[in-house]
Amino acid sequence: MKIYPLPIYLQRFFTERLATQLRASHNTVASYRDTFRLLLKYASDRLGRLPTDLQIVDIDAELVGSFLSFVENERGNGARSRNVRLSAIRSFFKYVAVNEPQILYHCQRILAMPSKRYEKRTINYLTNPEIEALIAAPDVTTWIGRRDQVLLLLALQTGLRVSELVNLTCGDVVLGTGAHVRCMGKGRKERSTPLRKDCEAAMGNWLAEQAGEHSKPLFETNRGARLSRDAVERIVRKYVGLASNSCPTLKGKKVTPHVLRHSTAMQLLQNGVDRTIIALWLGHESVETTQMYIHANIDLKEQAMAKTKPVGVPPGRYRPNDELLAFLEAL
Repeated sequence: MKIYPLPIYLQRFFTERLATQLRASHNTVASYRDTFRLLLKYASDRLGRLPTDLQIVDIDAELVGSFLSFVENERGNGARSRNVRLSAIRSFFKYVAVNEPQILYHCQRILAMPSKRYEKRTINYLTNPEIEALIAAPDVTTWIGRRDQVLLLLALQTGLRVSELVNLTCGDVVLGTGAHVRCMGKGRKERSTPLRKDCEAAMGNWLAEQAGEHSKPLFETNRGARLSRDAVERIVRKYVGLASNSCPTLKGKKVTPHVLRHSTAMQLLQNGVDRTIIALWLGHESVETTQMYIHANIDLKEQAMAKTKPVGVPPGRYRPNDELLAFLEAL
């Protein structure tokens, strides 16, 4: 009977499938890596064998199901994280199914496992007064303050993802006629986002102060290293705290770099920009992704309500005049 060592196929999956064939991004590879680190440790503890001794058939639908329950119940992850783990496992078993048709049924049982539905909450975003307070918060008399203000202004005007922001170089910014910033977005799609006049002026001053080569990171630490994702998150938290002194609505509001991206989309939507243009602006794969901003825009709903006519019935709430009806209404 042929055996299928898990380590061999897993290594090929990462080196051949992800790195060579798909050219997956660093974030995707890191997410898949973390999933299989957790899965291998869980399978090893449950089966009593070292990860290097595991076979592909050891990772069956029952084990994957119990692993996903472990992720939710014992690690405290939400349904979104659970679905991300399942997506990585599915991707691996699709690769195995293509290369080893003999165990296709084993793979299909895992591939048939459904994603878990979860509650989709309304997105969080900043209002215009909150945006103005946040941009005004950094101390521009210092180098760090000037860097942080340009970073916040660029994030709020372009809606770049935090991974796109930290990977920008000085050569990615084009000033003058048709000023824009180029970035390599999700799915290795390159896009250009135009710069507003105030953002262009701030970027021009910052580039003049940097005076670096085109390959130099646009946003650096005080030691000359590229800013990390965690550093950008700390910067946002820091200035939200400072801005809350002048803008009380920011107090208690959870603001992340992705909330700045949502704020860009909401500004465009509230100013009448079509959702197809917003999808191109943000680098969305599908226009349907942009639909969530329409759901969250209370201004659009209020405008729609203002166009409706009152129904010709007396005002007030219906009250049953019978005890039995009242009983049924109260159920």
